[in-house]
Amino acid sequence: MDPKLASIIEQVKVDILTPTQQQDNARQLEEVSRSFKDLRSVPTKEMFAYAVQASLGDDVYSEPSTIALEAHIAKLTGKEAALFVSSGTMGNQLAIRTHLQQPPNSIICDVRAHINKYEGGGAAIHSGALQMALTPKNGHHLTLKDIEPHVVSGTDVHSAPTRIICLENTLNGTIMPQSNIIEIADFALKNDILMHLDGARLWHVAAETRTPIDELCAPFDSVSLCLSKGLGAPVGTCLVGPKAFIQKARWFRKIFGGGMRQTGVLAGSIAYALTHNFPLLPRVHALAKRLQTGLEELQVGILSPAETCMVFYDPSTIGVEYWEIIDRAAALPKPISLTGSRLVVHIQTSPGAVEDFLSLIKALKQEKIQAGIVPLQEQKSDGMRNVYVRASRPSTPTG
Repeated sequence: MDPKLASIIEQVKVDILTPTQQQDNARQLEEVSRSFKDLRSVPTKEMFAYAVQASLGDDVYSEPSTIALEAHIAKLTGKEAALFVSSGTMGNQLAIRTHLQQPPNSIICDVRAHINKYEGGGAAIHSGALQMALTPKNGHHLTLKDIEPHVVSGTDVHSAPTRIICLENTLNGTIMPQSNIIEIADFALKNDILMHLDGARLWHVAAETRTPIDELCAPFDSVSLCLSKGLGAPVGTCLVGPKAFIQKARWFRKIFGGGMRQTGVLAGSIAYALTHNFPLLPRVHALAKRLQTGLEELQVGILSPAETCMVFYDPSTIGVEYWEIIDRAAALPKPISLTGSRLVVHIQTSPGAVEDFLSLIKALKQEKIQAGIVPLQEQKSDGMRNVYVRASRPSTPTG
């Protein structure tokens, strides 16, 4: 071999596996089972064993396993077609961009919605759209009474006409009643407004309410369904809607840099997750409810109850701050990972982690009582509280 080529080959070589990779993976799985930070489930050996048998096509042109997955998701949701994309953010932003033709346009959504808070202002950047982010008066979910006064119609050049109503189900783990969704959809249809659903966690709604996926999706022109967060696939979302809509979205996916090549192994992982992990969601919901019940028994405030996989809590009712819980949980013999007010349960959450967390809260409460610290009263509000609170430590005095 040419010495120069051999030198370049040596430079290119890389081994990303550590000598203890299997042990590291087992340790990471243990960490995931004791994390309440987010839906942090990881792929399993069984999932990978199934996935590697998938086809080896090119999704920019034609990938058989991915096409089969898209056809299944389209049928499952009652829509004409589906498109596999890399993330929930891409699914939502492709939907908005594909629906909107020529500015000016505006979108109505919940102030807490993912498209409003966690997608980098994508609707403005990609689609030139104004977002009207509304606060639900009932503190739980948007209703037609919230939306209707903010709908912009007519030809007033001072305003951007409402083109899409974007809903999210679940939102912060709470379920939006289907009756309210249908009422909003009927209004939208009469006023020539499109409906999009961020259904990243719609699987939880189906499992908890026993409502078929196609029924949940029926009021919407398009739906984005995450296949990783709740179901444990390594990556992926499917966007569904009419055939012409999906054809156009595929074009925008390419423009956004979202065209992928050998996606068969991802489609295989998702197929495994749909078959084997979706049935685990009722157990997830039961664990979340156990968290809530245990906290209530300790007089810890509940900011938002466990309707599906999340509990939002307020430890100030027992005189404890979030940062104290985070530090003590991280110092346990088997550490627990936390962020703030939100506790997220997933398909790999350990029941032991739930009980250890509750035991820690009980111990902290007892310490405060023995120290004579008077707990704060639980905050009450007639409106919607900001339930998603990240922990912050007291600042250290300087000087």
